[in-house]
Amino acid sequence: MSPRFDAIGLVVSDMAASVAFYRRLGFTIPDGAEREPHVEIELPGGLRLLLDTEDTVRSFRPQWRAPSGEGRAALALRCEGPDEVDSVYGELVGAGYHGELKPWDAFWGQRYAVVLDPDGNGVDLFAPLEAG
Repeated sequence: MSPRFDAIGLVVSDMAASVAFYRRLGFTIPDGAEREPHVEIELPGGLRLLLDTEDTVRSFRPQWRAPSGEGRAALALRCEGPDEVDSVYGELVGAGYHGELKPWDAFWGQRYAVVLDPDGNGVDLFAPLEAG
């Protein structure tokens, strides 16, 4: 037997806010999901992003508490190019989301930025820098 990687799960404090954020990033999420306690989002390549409300998690783990301090996980989204990193970052920050790290040309060869989702999870935006 060999387990296979299938999904990434995030615990969210406000499902509607999280659904709105991930829809802005282009994730296809069914209508009405913002009112559900658990949402499964199909990702390219067969993986899934799972969103569960804090109450849902507490229903089977009553002692669960939301973590405090900096996040330990991030989702990384590849953009078509450096200009898209800038435009997506600007659109999200303009919509009121927290820009954690403004776009910059990273020494490892990517245009790179970080925006936080409504629960403080990092969403890295990146694209390879063009050769030249």
